Amino acid sequence: MSLKTCARIAGVLLLLSAIGGGLGEAYIPMKLMVAGNAAATASNIRAADFVFRLGFAAYLIEGLCDVALAWIFYLLLRPVREDLALLAAFFGLVSTATFAVCELFYLAVSLVLKDAAYLQSFTPDQRNTLAVLLLKAYSLGGGAFMAFYGVASLIRAYLMFRSGYIPRFIGVILGVAGASFVLKTFTLILAPAYSSDVLLLPMFLALVVMTVWFLVKGVDVALESAARG
Repeated sequence: MSLKTCARIAGVLLLLSAIGGGLGEAYIPMKLMVAGNAAATASNIRAADFVFRLGFAAYLIEGLCDVALAWIFYLLLRPVREDLALLAAFFGLVSTATFAVCELFYLAVSLVLKDAAYLQSFTPDQRNTLAVLLLKAYSLGGGAFMAFYGVASLIRAYLMFRSGYIPRFIGVILGVAGASFVLKTFTLILAPAYSSDVLLLPMFLALVVMTVWFLVKGVDVALESAARG
């Protein structure tokens, strides 16, 4: 597979991953959750159970794409340094796997809010509170393991910067994004008051830039043969 083909595939996967992640991790949860009101949140989820489950399905699309991206980025960047490209793939796969575990907390909310006989020992308020607690555990877990994706991005950024067939500015943007993800994780754990969502913006910018560039431009074909050599 040529590097140009790898870049095109990466662009498609990044686009699908962004759509799935945007729906499953941001838009749908934000539409259903009411800050500081467990009863209203639970009521929204019960009333829109299909939409809630659609959020998990959207994440599945993102997760599938992220696994494929770990492979395609390895193919795209191994001409620069195969060992580092493989290391980035490992970090990428671990980040996807750990976030998948956190998504189980999200899906478990639908079990807690079901009108099942085995849940009758819990009062409605207790079930509502437990549902919100599971959502908070999902959110905290996802943020706590963001560093794995950040490290993968830092390694990929270095390889892109050194590649010659991918513009260096993309490597710089991705490097800043990776560092922001790592910083976001450690501030979330050690100093939650300083763990601002502003630290997520560089990754959003990096994903937009990479998606557009890989879909429209791909790689510098004139330098591809030199990289393979």
